[in-house]
Amino acid sequence: MNMLHLAGQDDRAVLLALVEKFHAWGNLQTTADDRAAAIDLLFSGDVQAAAWLIGPRRAPVGYVAVSFGFSIELGGRDAFLDEFFIRESVRGRGMGSQALMTLVPMLRDMGVKALHMEVDHDNPKAMKLYQRAGFKARSEYFLMTRTL
Repeated sequence: MNMLHLAGQDDRAVLLALVEKFHAWGNLQTTADDRAAAIDLLFSGDVQAAAWLIGPRRAPVGYVAVSFGFSIELGGRDAFLDEFFIRESVRGRGMGSQALMTLVPMLRDMGVKALHMEVDHDNPKAMKLYQRAGFKARSEYFLMTRTL
């Protein structure tokens, strides 16, 4: 079974439902309109980003969204793992690890030199998953954000 399926416009409804579940689980303060607008922009071709559904195409158990950028320091194209979600009912079965292990070589083949992400300090299970997948904290840096 192919673990990841690139989401397209035909997957809008299922992706939107998964995003809603993730935002509710993570207590992210977004509205239905905000989420729909973001998904529409993702599929518009106006941004350098992609989302993959995780698991069986007919009944995905999660998704991963990645945005693409550039880093002189890191040697070229980089990416940010924006959102990564596996339904709570199927967590702990290795699907998250498998999804990451499938995603990383795909991104490498796309010329990505580094993959960044952020993780909640209060989520040790996620931290362990990401560390096993090769992510390391850059202790001399921390992510700063200004919303516009």
